[in-house]
Amino acid sequence: MNYSMRSRAKLTGWLFIAIAVLMICLFYFYPMIQALLLSFKTGAGANLHFNGISNYKRLFSDKTFLTAVKNTFIYLIIQVPVMIILSMMISVLLNDSKLRFKGFFRTAIFLPCVTSLVAYSVVFKYLFGNDGLINMALIKIHLISQPIAWISDPFWAKITIILAITWRWTGYNMIFFLSALQNIDSSIYEAARIDGASPVKQFFHITFPMLKPIVLFTSITSTIGTLQLFDEIMNITKGGPGNATLSISQYIYNLSFKYTPDFGYAATVSYSVVVMIIVLSVLQIKLAGDKK
Repeated sequence: MNYSMRSRAKLTGWLFIAIAVLMICLFYFYPMIQALLLSFKTGAGANLHFNGISNYKRLFSDKTFLTAVKNTFIYLIIQVPVMIILSMMISVLLNDSKLRFKGFFRTAIFLPCVTSLVAYSVVFKYLFGNDGLINMALIKIHLISQPIAWISDPFWAKITIILAITWRWTGYNMIFFLSALQNIDSSIYEAARIDGASPVKQFFHITFPMLKPIVLFTSITSTIGTLQLFDEIMNITKGGPGNATLSISQYIYNLSFKYTPDFGYAATVSYSVVVMIIVLSVLQIKLAGDKK
């Protein structure tokens, strides 16, 4: 192939992907750059002016932001490990060749993650209300004598949010574990059984090591999702009581649309989330021992 034909082939290739590249630049990279530039500005509404790194300095003295970070990390530290372990355990159970109605169980567990975020959040709000089904059931079986303030108590409100996001996203992560399990050669387990390895030993010495890349992937994606948590907080507790459940994403929303609009500082808070995601992702990769 001569030079002109190679050039024509390259040009044809670029023409095929030109629209996609243009759309990615227009709808992904351009807003990201604009948001970064916006984070160095301050002012109410559209009356913005450059103020250097003042917004970034403000983060460390902003009590509401620090409260939102603390709440978000509580969700992250408790919910993500619980969800990953649950996803793994359920996928192992549903991968059992002797289990009947596997298709039904897999669909039932996966369905929550395709439901509307707003719809399921509202349902959870009513389920965990003072006179909701959860309190009624607990009183009926005599586990409690009076309703638990699931929504209005700071501690129980956090528990409600954790239960909600765990219910929704466990099935999503289960699919990744299930697909990985189905790619493990069954002859490995046969050899282990012949050598006398119990199901527990098979899990810890065969299954878990081979699921390590999926554990890393689901941990990173779940971390990103939790740091961006918004819908459940907004629709179940609205950040209350007294900012006890406020997340970083809801604080960004409040800065932009609820309080006096401060888009510059809201962009700064948004980029703080980007930094957190990068740092936590790198830490998880290092802890997992992934050298690639």
